[in-house]
Amino acid sequence: MPRYYALIPAAGAGSRMQSSTPKQYLPLRGRAMLAQTVEAFLAMPVIEHIFVIVSPDDAYVDQLGLTGERVSICRVGGASRQQSVLNGLQQMRTTVQGEDWVLVHDAARPGLTPALVSRLIEEVGTDAVGGLLALPVVDTIKQAHDGRAQHTVPRAGLWAAQTPQMFRHALLERALGTAIEVTDEASAVEALGLAPLLVPGSMRNMKVTLPEDVALAEIFLGMPS
Repeated sequence: MPRYYALIPAAGAGSRMQSSTPKQYLPLRGRAMLAQTVEAFLAMPVIEHIFVIVSPDDAYVDQLGLTGERVSICRVGGASRQQSVLNGLQQMRTTVQGEDWVLVHDAARPGLTPALVSRLIEEVGTDAVGGLLALPVVDTIKQAHDGRAQHTVPRAGLWAAQTPQMFRHALLERALGTAIEVTDEASAVEALGLAPLLVPGSMRNMKVTLPEDVALAEIFLGMPS
């Protein structure tokens, strides 16, 4: 039977949030974003273990009480998301086999639900590459220069990537270890010439990036999942 593991990179500073506290530790409805993200995976028995990747000098994570036999806090975060995930994959080697699935999820997407994780696992199935949650782009997209629109990008076939992004451990470690400056795991896999499967996600699974995102995320968290 396939085994599934969650990896949550949480070593970023979240500078665009304009907060003295890293955004993954900001409270939403009374609970830190990172804690809510971990709890979403804990609600799924199919997830064998959850690895939370924080920076070596993280001063916040111990206050969240993220303890238990299914959660490991790994202080191996790097200077970039790519390096943090790669360090986490290497840390997992003693537990995870090369063919096991790893679901990499943003710490700042607290709206993840078990239903979304189940959809991703079911639709990816035994796919040879893997896949990710994503949403078709519905807005008109402009390419800009110096603050002025230069070109309208056709949106047909465009998707906005979300997480989790789910790939086998060995493939993902190889992809991230050879890729140059990618911003998500799927980009690294694509650089190997492979095509990840796109699985419809949800607006609820938004990424909290800017100060105004907090209120919207709290609305989604208050809705039935």
